[in-house]
Amino acid sequence: MRIMNQDMEIICIGNELLIGKTLNTNAQWIAQQATALGIKVKRIVVIADETNEISTTLHEVLKRKPRITITTGGLGPTFDDKTLEGVAQALNRKLEINPTALKMVRKKYDKYAIGIRKGTMELTPPRIKMATLPENSEPIPNPVGTAPGVKTEIKQTLVIALPGVPAEMKSIFKQNVIPLLKQRAGENRFYSKSMYVNNVMESSLAPLIDKTMLDNPGVYVKSHPKGREERAHIEIHASTTSDTAEKAEKKLQKALRQIMIMIEEVGGKVLSKKTIGS
Repeated sequence: MRIMNQDMEIICIGNELLIGKTLNTNAQWIAQQATALGIKVKRIVVIADETNEISTTLHEVLKRKPRITITTGGLGPTFDDKTLEGVAQALNRKLEINPTALKMVRKKYDKYAIGIRKGTMELTPPRIKMATLPENSEPIPNPVGTAPGVKTEIKQTLVIALPGVPAEMKSIFKQNVIPLLKQRAGENRFYSKSMYVNNVMESSLAPLIDKTMLDNPGVYVKSHPKGREERAHIEIHASTTSDTAEKAEKKLQKALRQIMIMIEEVGGKVLSKKTIGS
């Protein structure tokens, strides 16, 4: 029986990202959350608010058969919110008003009406648009905003569409997406340790890292310079996935101990360590 991959791809949709008006914090945050759950983020792309661009990009992603694909942006009521049109086109599905999603949207506007002391708020076409989903999709409740998230499956890939507003995206993700990801991630979680070193150039570290990774299968080691080559201050980050913290700790300690000894042999100085775990 073939073990299904735990890969994820993230599609960030919005012209404001491409022109540099908005910093793409969503991609970083989602990648951090997914990685902590033991899911491997293989690709992050940023594309325009164009139906064909969204459709083409998602179609290409699905060819690679990731376990999960998450989109952010483009679920609102305005003309440039075209994510679900693009998803429907990519999946060759019709767009239809989803009764559950419509109830979610109506409930939000009823709540807004009470807040502004207005009897009712009409469900105008732009508002109904937020409840118009690709067929065979399910809405995901949005605790903060109006537009629900959307989930749908295509063969082995779970496609999740989230709003672009960070507060809404994070709220939906924490309450409703993390449980879905945990189901697909299995028991493995991400663990890492870092140590900081001085007095050794990154070019001198390179062969030491290569040897450490060769001697410690399953441990990924990366150097992150914080200073300059001639005045080196470098973070060495080691990471692995494991089904228990104890196994991860053992693997990471072994790898860092090995590279620490080699660093000291070439005149480097280890300053401190930090741990990141699930």
